[in-house]
Amino acid sequence: MPHPRAKLLDSFARHRCSAILRTADARAVRPALDAAIAGGFRIVEVTMTTPGCLDEITALRERGGLTVGAGTVLTVDDAKNAMAAGAQFLVSPVTDPQVITFCRQHDLLSVPGAHTPTEMMLAHKAGADLVKLFPGPAGGPAFLRALRGPMPFLRVFPTNGVAEDNCTDWLAAGAFGLGFVGSLFDPNDLQAGRFDRIEARAARIVAKVHAASQTPTPQVQSAP
Repeated sequence: MPHPRAKLLDSFARHRCSAILRTADARAVRPALDAAIAGGFRIVEVTMTTPGCLDEITALRERGGLTVGAGTVLTVDDAKNAMAAGAQFLVSPVTDPQVITFCRQHDLLSVPGAHTPTEMMLAHKAGADLVKLFPGPAGGPAFLRALRGPMPFLRVFPTNGVAEDNCTDWLAAGAFGLGFVGSLFDPNDLQAGRFDRIEARAARIVAKVHAASQTPTPQVQSAP
């Protein structure tokens, strides 16, 4: 039987894109998530700063057919709460070795945030499954391409600075996958209740990522 974390990693390798919802508008949470899923996203993340985050994670897991995670996980207590709600992967804007260790102990996929090559290497050595490139660097895909030259073993998952119009550039530069936040869940659409626009945008993004992913997923080499 495949290891649970290996199965989760395979989901990321197959789909290569996640829908990440961060909003303060409680009324928009459920319909926004529904729109992203209707548009084709199968990896969904709800940040811990979003109203009702834990309840939404539980509801998403109950739907089946989705890989569900929690974002903005900053502490082990956050990690425990997210796991109890049903989260399968935990994402953070920073690297906390204790949270990474917790994930490994409980078969959760860990996606800590890092920005510099040194930070990413430290996250990798701490046991991170993926490394979230955050915040988005100047040069975007060019930065990632330069980074992966000497460190091709990193599974880098950019989020900030990722959009419909540059997603194929990020993937061509070697991104293991991409997270879509405000570029998918446009705040103006959330406020106005234009969830049809979110669904249409999701469908376009998923189609672009799928087309770009017909080329082989960046090969992951062993770290030195």
